[in-house]
Amino acid sequence: MGGRRISVIVPAYNIAPYLGRCLDSLLAQTHVDLEIIVVDDGSKDGTGAILEAYAEREGRIIPVHQKNGGVTSARFAGLKLATGEYIGFADGDDYVEPDMFELLFRQAETHRADISHCGYQMVFPNGRVDWYYNTGRTVEQDRETGLYDLICGKFVEPGLWNKLYRAELLQSLLTRPTLDRDIRINEDLLMNFILFSDADRSIYTDQCKYHYMIRRGSAATSRPQGYKFSDPQRVMERLYQDTMGNDRLHGAALERYVRVLTGNCTQDQFPEIASSARKKLYAVRRELDKLPAKLRCMALGALYARPLYRMVRKAYDTATGAAHKYDV
Repeated sequence: MGGRRISVIVPAYNIAPYLGRCLDSLLAQTHVDLEIIVVDDGSKDGTGAILEAYAEREGRIIPVHQKNGGVTSARFAGLKLATGEYIGFADGDDYVEPDMFELLFRQAETHRADISHCGYQMVFPNGRVDWYYNTGRTVEQDRETGLYDLICGKFVEPGLWNKLYRAELLQSLLTRPTLDRDIRINEDLLMNFILFSDADRSIYTDQCKYHYMIRRGSAATSRPQGYKFSDPQRVMERLYQDTMGNDRLHGAALERYVRVLTGNCTQDQFPEIASSARKKLYAVRRELDKLPAKLRCMALGALYARPLYRMVRKAYDTATGAAHKYDV
């Protein structure tokens, strides 16, 4: 199937064993009017050479090489070059189903949506596969509903990679002075919050067309570092502040914000982060009565009974598996 051009931006950093699979899946798209902009973010493992080999034999691939600047920097480098009427993303170590972009494009056009997004699979190194959610449903979202679903994690995955955006909407990020480009965890959630805030309409198609691969040694599985706790706190504080004035959105943002703060309160290996989280949790203490009882108790425990809270939190994490798609 042809149609209006779609630009797909692929950030790539030290993923030589996986890049070919990703590019093959993009080249196999049934929507053929596709430009694939791959940004090699200073790789040292042969990723750049693989990219050049693909670009030599396939004109739809546009190779870009830059000094290492992180995934956001790589995406923005690609965004500056994109010529499509719609723009999507794929991570270079993931892959997509052959009809993913055709589906997203068709739904965007049919529903006159600024953002079209679909379900996905999360694939773990041990072979476990989590589905989000593959019910076959289609959900139309106005601006407020899209934002609410994004904040709650209902239908709207925070990642950029299972979505198709109208180009003018996405490229507006290039001139946003308020976008914190140094955030490395939950940066997609922040960008989507801005984009869904500007979108009049979005459409969600619950078919799993994207394969999100969790690798050993990736950012999702590497050892804890301070920014893995401080960045989500910064993002959720931004959502908490920016939703004031809308009770529905602010209530959802408050719940997410308090969850992050309660978790960070016990990060004793990062005392500055733990101290900051306790201060910010104390600052919102008068809003805790708006939260579900279990979360309210967790927050109060983190504030006033830290040793007991650690024991309860450990039991809670063990019982629930402590796994959530927002953590990876």
